[in-house]
Amino acid sequence: MTTVDTRAVHAGRADLAALGVHVPPIDLSTTNPLPSVTDGGDAYELLATGGTLPPGGNAVYQRLWNPTVARFETALAELEGTAAAVAFASGMAALTATLLAATRDGKRHVVAVRPLYGGTDHVLATGLLGTEVTWARPDGVAAAVRPDTALVIVETPANPTLDLVDIAALATAAGDVPLLVDNTVATPVLQQPARHGAALVLHSATKSIGGHGDVLAGVVACDDQWAARLRQVRALTGAILHPLGAYLLHRGLQTLPVRVRAQSAGAEKLAGWLARHPAVARVHHPGIDDPAGLVGRQMAGTGSLLAFEVRGGAPAAAAVAGACRLITHAVSLGGVDTLIQHPASLTHRPVAADAKPVGGLLRISVGLEDPEDLRADLEQALAAID
Repeated sequence: MTTVDTRAVHAGRADLAALGVHVPPIDLSTTNPLPSVTDGGDAYELLATGGTLPPGGNAVYQRLWNPTVARFETALAELEGTAAAVAFASGMAALTATLLAATRDGKRHVVAVRPLYGGTDHVLATGLLGTEVTWARPDGVAAAVRPDTALVIVETPANPTLDLVDIAALATAAGDVPLLVDNTVATPVLQQPARHGAALVLHSATKSIGGHGDVLAGVVACDDQWAARLRQVRALTGAILHPLGAYLLHRGLQTLPVRVRAQSAGAEKLAGWLARHPAVARVHHPGIDDPAGLVGRQMAGTGSLLAFEVRGGAPAAAAVAGACRLITHAVSLGGVDTLIQHPASLTHRPVAADAKPVGGLLRISVGLEDPEDLRADLEQALAAID
């Protein structure tokens, strides 16, 4: 088997030579000429019910299927080690489709492990999609599962505190209930949840997979049965990823291993330095806090994200975020430039008070800048609260 580095470069490109091209083509067509009424109708029914386009088949309409999107899906599935993947217009669209697909048989209960990305937490807490949620710690998942449980959801490393969860143990605790793992922070370079028992692997592809802050997308890696259910939801709700976004994501995969490893190395340096800084009360990073030894066993590295708590609480955290000059004060993560944000006020603002990140916590997504330049910027920003 080839390494993840080689697969990242070549995945989804097996037929390019036969097409006589070196770069994947972009198909922007919103509609396609139909060979006949019968052929068009058959193709429409196939795609609208979650099927895939056969060789030589007609794509009918972009909401149903697009070849550029399909290329990216093939590539991402190869990196995650799954049979298929389904791409969406955003990470939240991908989560929404998964919840709709999982609960369509009448089961409405979801068990979720906090912390989660704030948007995921919010949609579950509101019950907007007709689900009922039980929040549980990893060791309480088995007890929380009910006959009407449709899904167990976890994010590891978790956003924003980088908590690590043993995926294999959680899959065992979930039993027959499908386990959804949000793999956005780790990326398939560092972790492939399906290899540890996850049925569904979710990515906000906007983050590291895109990597440059210029495309909004989500993707779910899974088996063929789940993919068919997700494609049907996507076709009927119109949540397909735009082909230009799919092209950018497919291109982003080629450099994903290089970017993730360089960003991880930078994050490790900053985490170690912050842990010794007198203005910092605590650092959250897999390289510092990994009691179960999951780094090296489940994860192949520590990732580009870290969080730290400054002494002085929320006012001090706001002062640090506002004082950064090189580091951009903005939400999101996984890009080539370093970002800092205050989760309690932004991404996790809607989260219940008893689960909200502490006020003094700041999250940093480390980019590709020289770590020493980032350290210097944080040094002068932390001086604002000394």
